[in-house]
Amino acid sequence: MRILIIEDETRIADFLQRGLRAEGYFCLVANDGETGLSLAMEGDFDLILLDLMLPGIHGHEVCQHLRMEQVNTPLIILSAMDSLDDVITGLRMGADDYLTKPFSFEELLARIEAVMRRSSAISGQDQKLKAGPLLFDRKSLRFFADGTEIKLTAKELAIIELLMSNPGTLFSRERILNNVWGLDMDPLTNVVDVYIGKLRKKVDGGSDSSMIETVRGMGYRLNLEEKV
Repeated sequence: MRILIIEDETRIADFLQRGLRAEGYFCLVANDGETGLSLAMEGDFDLILLDLMLPGIHGHEVCQHLRMEQVNTPLIILSAMDSLDDVITGLRMGADDYLTKPFSFEELLARIEAVMRRSSAISGQDQKLKAGPLLFDRKSLRFFADGTEIKLTAKELAIIELLMSNPGTLFSRERILNNVWGLDMDPLTNVVDVYIGKLRKKVDGGSDSSMIETVRGMGYRLNLEEKV
């Protein structure tokens, strides 16, 4: 599961990122409202954690704009603004939950689980992601190609889920790196190419006609068209 953290305080953002990654989540941090809104609009995230007092664009505006644009990604506000009016305003702006600072990490995890359960109940069909002969069960974290289960690592699952969610869409190495490993990775690393190579071998034997297509100098995409 991919989580976008929109938080300008470095200490809090690092705390959230370290804790959530330890729980197996993939996290990306935006340090201001404008960057956070832009990333959230791309639609590559399963959950958004949103601070309110942000540089540039206030968190309320970020939340309201996302909902107006029909971006329904589950969203939890994390804020020191703790009055009843603040909570009500945040929820009416479109947040799915509101947690006041300071909070315990255990409570945050419980609220994330509750929000995602509600989201899954509303859109249960989204638990199974299908793209051509590929099937990814997000609940059980099982992956199938042509009906055969293939064992993938957590990072491999994150990459294939990203590609399957957007078949035909070209993803740069940097975008894959940011979504799966986070912003603190060296942009010059070849880790994306290494993992793509592993995925190809597991999914379709690493053949030249792999569904995971290389666009030279640009990145990768999932191509479901039959190759002659």
